[in-house]
Amino acid sequence: MSQAKPLLGCIADDFTGATDLANMLVRGGMRTVQTIGVPAEMPAAVSTLTADALVIALKSRTIPAAEAIEQSLAALRWLQQQGCTQFFFKYCSTFDSTDAGNIGQVTDALMKELGVDFTIACPAFPENGRTIYRGYLFVADALLNESGMENHPLTPMTDANLVRVLQRQTASKVGLVRYDAVARGASAVQERFAALRADGVKMAIADAVSDKDLFTLGEACAELKLITGGSGVALGLPENFRRAGLLHAVGEAAQLPKVDGLSVVLAGSASKATNAQVAEWKAKRPSFRIDPLALARGEDVVGQALAFADERIKNEPVLIYATATPDEVKAVQKELGVAKAGHIVEQALASIAAGLKQRGVRQFVVAGGETSGAVVQALDVRALRIGPQIDPGVPATATLDEQPVALALKSGNFGTVDFFEKALRVLAGKAA
Repeated sequence: MSQAKPLLGCIADDFTGATDLANMLVRGGMRTVQTIGVPAEMPAAVSTLTADALVIALKSRTIPAAEAIEQSLAALRWLQQQGCTQFFFKYCSTFDSTDAGNIGQVTDALMKELGVDFTIACPAFPENGRTIYRGYLFVADALLNESGMENHPLTPMTDANLVRVLQRQTASKVGLVRYDAVARGASAVQERFAALRADGVKMAIADAVSDKDLFTLGEACAELKLITGGSGVALGLPENFRRAGLLHAVGEAAQLPKVDGLSVVLAGSASKATNAQVAEWKAKRPSFRIDPLALARGEDVVGQALAFADERIKNEPVLIYATATPDEVKAVQKELGVAKAGHIVEQALASIAAGLKQRGVRQFVVAGGETSGAVVQALDVRALRIGPQIDPGVPATATLDEQPVALALKSGNFGTVDFFEKALRVLAGKAA
């Protein structure tokens, strides 16, 4: 029998990041439940389900730092109430943030609340091409600031040196766990932790270029009460609990209920990967494009999209998307403003999702972190059971309801070019 209380409590700064992290934990044999926001009370469906890890999905990546801190602390306190003993603050593998926040500021607040004086920051995810060497973050073979992330509409990443990036967000001293220490194993990493602590460092960027490095870091962090990073560094955490005799082999960790119904793809991300996925779909299947300028003019774009779906969705899945090239995004932002451009698209896709659910759609593939957040809120999703992986960083999930909805929530830059088709097969209970 596994323990009655969860072991690991996780706080994610967006919805797709939460499922990404939960996917890693399930792969390690931890039964994982994800809640959408901080529950006012333990949802009944969760309270009857034994979980080894709990993941709270926030929508705090790009909100003002003070609000992100408030939400993150509320999440931490709820996780403590559930009995969690170690905590993980999850952010994007491309370290999405600005000098105004929110990674450094939230980490500072969590450390103070937990009474700890040291943690690591490691967004590396080699399986998806994110590696860190000498503190510099690479996306595939490009530095972060040359990867396309420099054009991100909300968090443009123009500096690949994560020590510098993080230091601009915190008054705490930031250091580096260099690759030479990581390559020597967990004991060498812990020695480096001790040296950094002695030098007054409170947060340390950790190098990692392979999954082996992530397992090393995970083992080295066994005694840290707080860990921060991308989902990759969570690879090594389940084994820590297993070594301590707290986690036992669980064969059903990735099992989901069968969900029947119509299916749809909703895409709001403007990333390179999602642009390619949209193009792949459009060449073969029906699609409808959301025009943000038409939305701003007050046109009934939501109604048009639902009418489009009504004509086709009983015969085959459809794609409804607002994905655009960086130049198109900038043109819209110039006319509407950055905040308004993003908000009206998210709200339109959320309204479309709610309308589609009323029409019998029960399988949703959603591309984009901000879009996913808006959609799950519109669908009134309270908690998710995490299932099998579709692509690295993206699992299938199902709501914990009497009539469950199946969801694949994809970070913009994740997934192969045929991800949408693959995700629909997995949500329907078929092999990828």
